[in-house]
Amino acid sequence: MTQPPFVFDHWASAHQQRVEEVLSRTLPSEGTLPGHLHEAMRYAVLGGGKRVRALLSYAAAELAGASPIAADASAAAVELIHAFSLVHDDMPCMDDDDLRRGKPSCHKQYDDATALLVGDALQSQAFECLASTSAPQALKQVQVLATATGSRGMCGGQSIDLQSTGKLLSREALQTMHQYKTGALIEAAALLGAYAADHTHQQLITTLEQYSQHMGLAFQVVDDILDATADTQTLGKTAGKDALQEKSTYVSLLGLEEAKALVNTLYAQTLQLLASFGPQADPLRGIAKFICERPF
Repeated sequence: MTQPPFVFDHWASAHQQRVEEVLSRTLPSEGTLPGHLHEAMRYAVLGGGKRVRALLSYAAAELAGASPIAADASAAAVELIHAFSLVHDDMPCMDDDDLRRGKPSCHKQYDDATALLVGDALQSQAFECLASTSAPQALKQVQVLATATGSRGMCGGQSIDLQSTGKLLSREALQTMHQYKTGALIEAAALLGAYAADHTHQQLITTLEQYSQHMGLAFQVVDDILDATADTQTLGKTAGKDALQEKSTYVSLLGLEEAKALVNTLYAQTLQLLASFGPQADPLRGIAKFICERPF
């Protein structure tokens, strides 16, 4: 029987809905003590976002042959970490943004202390999510996510970003910062999905690492382009903040047209990387197209 053609929008919509339901079940209810904290956690996580990292985790899990239940834990864990990072990133001591995903940031909806605790609790919840599975490679998943989250990953990248505000960075320094701040969690998302399978071939891990490095960089370049060109309503967060805070970006460093050309190059390289995988890699191709062709 002939398989129907793959439609990325349908696949993405189904998996976005799936991870939303998983996250809703995973997060404590508002009726569970302490209710105020649990309400704020659910506010920060549910009902918004493109779920790119969850989609990437699901795509890698399907390519590796993982069960849907094991894939759910990986997708939920990476989204919980991402939500924690956004809550903390928006706080006045960090990037100080009043909007996130088109609604008041967590610290604006509640208060600074609650937002701080929300981020802490979401981070713990992510590791509980992974550790609660019976997946044979769960310990490896915990290690991957911990490394991507900590000082050698996302938190380290945020630290470099804060120390670099107002300074002109070289292209190499800028790329290193974003490999930590953005790329590490994107790579972790893919690897978590792959390690959700009972066994994972090293060739697949290597390919996913290379894919994620391309997509992590492309994601950041597109973000820089959108910050410079889109409005606040389109972004769902305050537009033009990079320029106001005198941050080095790919647009300020390369110029708008060269930044766009870099995204196109990364997309072409990614498609070439996946060429030998056939239709099973269509979700990964769709994610790459979505990341690189967000309207700018």
